[in-house]
Amino acid sequence: MSVRRVAAISVHTSPLHQPGHGDGGGMNVYVASLASALAHAGVDCDVFVRRDSPDLPSVLTVEPGFRVVHIDAGPAEPLPKDELVGHLDEFVANAGVVLERGGHEVLHAHYWMSGAVAHRLKHELDRPLVTTFHTLGAVKGAAGYHESASRLSVERDVVRCSDLILASTPDESDQLRELYGAEPDRVEVVPPGVDHRLFHDQDRTRDRESLGLNHRKVVLFAGRIQPLKGAGLAIEAIGELDDPTVLLLIVGGPSGADGERELERLRALVAERGLEEQVRFMSAVPHAQLARYYRAADVCIVPSHTESFGLVALEAAACGAPVVAAAVDGLRSLVDDGETGFLVEGRDPAEYAAPLRKLLGDADLAAHMGATAAARARRYSWSITAARLRRLYGDLAAREPVRCR
Repeated sequence: MSVRRVAAISVHTSPLHQPGHGDGGGMNVYVASLASALAHAGVDCDVFVRRDSPDLPSVLTVEPGFRVVHIDAGPAEPLPKDELVGHLDEFVANAGVVLERGGHEVLHAHYWMSGAVAHRLKHELDRPLVTTFHTLGAVKGAAGYHESASRLSVERDVVRCSDLILASTPDESDQLRELYGAEPDRVEVVPPGVDHRLFHDQDRTRDRESLGLNHRKVVLFAGRIQPLKGAGLAIEAIGELDDPTVLLLIVGGPSGADGERELERLRALVAERGLEEQVRFMSAVPHAQLARYYRAADVCIVPSHTESFGLVALEAAACGAPVVAAAVDGLRSLVDDGETGFLVEGRDPAEYAAPLRKLLGDADLAAHMGATAAARARRYSWSITAARLRRLYGDLAAREPVRCR
């Protein structure tokens, strides 16, 4: 059966928001890129988001077949994620009115709060539900980050009632089964993609020149400033190198309740280590422009405590930058240790400095690993992801939706 229209639910963040700032991150890229690719594959995709400004239109067409639908739920202003839970009932009611007349055949929830909304809409409208969690509360809890009991309860309910759950990697699939009791036949591993028109390994010299980085050894950290992403570890690793020619670029803005505090901590850490000339903080840049920074970097460092996938690592690889990453979750699937970069166990800055030193000191090795990374990144494409989802959506629409047990 062919599906013509899908409703993607993304309550807390819009695909129109800039990644790397506030709550905008890899999920924004995922939702926007997937919606566009589905539209090109012949499946119209409406992304339902909470209205966070009174100036936003009810429906905004991004391109033919891809629209953003703004739903009233709470005040029309930005709100912290932890304040959104109290407005989910209103989101359900107002989104339900639009969905009843919209002809959407499948619901696709992104993140646990969207799962809470879509779970109710699934039963009210009798539509199949696909869920992509992006992060899992139990996994973050195991990494030392407290998550509320209500989040974990919602995630378990959504896992139990979803017709299909998308995991980005085999590791995430295992976590869904082992930590949440997901039924194996309702979990599919569908990796995200990368836009190879933007993220490619051509023009590296030109990009280094345009950014004024010709005479530096450049290590790039790209991501939101929050403790989970580990920027402090990147700074400490630069300090371990004891090489004044190395420059660490930190591209991204503070995110979440601890974002501003984390940024202050990072600046204090730089001053404490005497690295003011070696660490440069930059605000988040538009996603398309981030490709220039990947290409200008000698190495990309991704020291996250946990990553369900790790789009930064994939985009960096596509741009020909070897990656030094934490050996966690999805990053293990993206970085081929010793071939496209290096994976690091543990949180010791010296253990991160060692592969950085190797790559920064051996241009031939870095170039070889970067070329290998770019070649392997071509296996990931949003058009492939959308084609796979189009088939999966069709399978779901052809059968009765799952009833919660």
